[in-house]
Amino acid sequence: MNNDFQIEKYLFHQGTYFRAYEYFGVHIEDGMTVFRTWAPNADAVYVAGDFNGWGDSLPMTRITDNGIWEAKTDLYFDNGWRMKYKYVIRNGGKTVFKADPYAVFDGTHNETASYLYVLPDFGWEDADWLECRKTAICENEGRPAYTAPINIYEVHLGSFMRRGDGTYLTYRELADTIAPYVKRMGYTHIEILPVAEHPLDESWGYQICGFYAPTSRFGEPSDFMYFVNKMHKYGIGVIMDWVPAHFSKDPHGLIEFDGSLCYEYQGEDRKEHKVWGTRFFDVGREEVQSFLISNAIYWLSVYHIDGLRVDAVASMLYLDFDRKPGEWTPAYDGSNKNYEAIAFFKKLNTAVFERFNDVLMIAEESSDWPMLTKPVYAGGLGFSFKWDMGFMNDTLYYFSKDPVYRKYEHNRITFSMMYSFSENYILSVSHDEVVHGKKSLIDKMFGTYEQKFDGLRCYLTYMMCHPGKKLLFMGSEYGQFREWDCTSSLEWFMTGFEKHSQLWMFTAALNHFYLQTKQLWERDFGWEGFKWIKADAADDNAAIFLRYAADGSFVLCAFNFSASPLSGYKTGVPGPGAYTEIFATVPSECTTVFTSSDGCDGFLSSVLLDLPPLSASVYKYEPIKRKIQ
Repeated sequence: MNNDFQIEKYLFHQGTYFRAYEYFGVHIEDGMTVFRTWAPNADAVYVAGDFNGWGDSLPMTRITDNGIWEAKTDLYFDNGWRMKYKYVIRNGGKTVFKADPYAVFDGTHNETASYLYVLPDFGWEDADWLECRKTAICENEGRPAYTAPINIYEVHLGSFMRRGDGTYLTYRELADTIAPYVKRMGYTHIEILPVAEHPLDESWGYQICGFYAPTSRFGEPSDFMYFVNKMHKYGIGVIMDWVPAHFSKDPHGLIEFDGSLCYEYQGEDRKEHKVWGTRFFDVGREEVQSFLISNAIYWLSVYHIDGLRVDAVASMLYLDFDRKPGEWTPAYDGSNKNYEAIAFFKKLNTAVFERFNDVLMIAEESSDWPMLTKPVYAGGLGFSFKWDMGFMNDTLYYFSKDPVYRKYEHNRITFSMMYSFSENYILSVSHDEVVHGKKSLIDKMFGTYEQKFDGLRCYLTYMMCHPGKKLLFMGSEYGQFREWDCTSSLEWFMTGFEKHSQLWMFTAALNHFYLQTKQLWERDFGWEGFKWIKADAADDNAAIFLRYAADGSFVLCAFNFSASPLSGYKTGVPGPGAYTEIFATVPSECTTVFTSSDGCDGFLSSVLLDLPPLSASVYKYEPIKRKIQ
């Protein structure tokens, strides 16, 4: 940066300053402590804190016509002192006290002020991981992210595990617990629900006040750096939920920051989401674009985050999202498209990938918005992946049904293949599916206690074999029956019961099988990686298909969704030879079957499979070896 920061100020107001955190907030410059904030409609701004008795002895000066304010002082502070401060903003006859939008360390719950804090020079030890990331998860021409195994474990840090007295573990304690566990279980990434500072535990982190501050519930910024560093040392990528759609209405936060509408949309039809009780960011405003895109770059750069899962994308793309007729104003062309949000996402993803071509940008988008994961230069929004909400809804509905009636719902199992290659999908069974009366994952399964475990093993195997990357929410891997509760720990004691322990070990085995079986992930996003054998076996409650690797090798995936065995089940196969079971929810006594020339299902060869009730089996193919005469 130059001394007077003219280019930074210009770019910020143009919406193209993507490291705004290096300028705004609190910094030490030439031995002085410098405060900067953006408050375009303010008449006066002061810095008040522990260091001046919360008075008005430190006024700020407006240094741009569009509302950047600055104050310099010879105040000295140490990170260990925990001195608090806020901005006191006056607008007309109104005075508001606000936490710093660019603060890197904030209080939480009733502690609503920001802390004077300089990010430490952390001793990162993840050079090997970052080098590996370049080859494994890269957005270059080869796009190997799409040909790599991605198996994500979704975690809420506040409820993964707690102490016996119910208090939180620290970032460091969580890291030391989660990293070896996730590695042992066979996951490639963790995805953490938002860690940016939020006042209300029950918001799960999605109603944020401090967008640049890792929540102080679990420690300070250096502790969160330790968390990410630890994951990387174990070879685990860290994806973070990121929330650019909206922010909380807590009075110390961004709401009417300068005494008037500032970070939020101006119009009554767009500024607020009534159901969530939040304010929507005005992503058409240049300074808000600089704030949000800088925030994305900040987490990827300062904290070495490996990807962002962008929350509530549909709420930004549609002007009528969750609004009744008369509550929204159409776009200039009469449509319900938010063209400002479309431009924002293109700008965001372009900015991110220009700086980090080896991270993931994942959209949580619940509609069928086209070309979400296509490159910006090709007319898309530029995301790497999109959550497949349709797969989750359809398959969970199917598995909740009595097998007697599943033949009438067979399309719930097969319909996903009608659109699977239209976007780059992650099959997600997330926190949203195991809360608020929706039941835990295992409790969604139909049947008796034993059948629920059989059903869940079959379900998880179907998800692993289906095209698309994978995500599973914590607790589902061992079959916690109680719905997720963000205010208490997972019920880890359940793993001491036989059925849950067996499921736990099964999930780990399935995960490692997925990682070791390239046919299940090398060609996830095109028909060259998938072929139906039995798509329409509704009366049998069966589905059988092939998954192909890049070298043309394949595995045969067979599923019996009924409560009765399918014995001697005739199935067409691509070539003569032997088919050997390499993974099964219920291992067969005879693991190898040989083909006959009695073809079916459009193939010249067939095999007879024995499929137990509510089961899944995966077979590898070995061709007949001809003797040389």
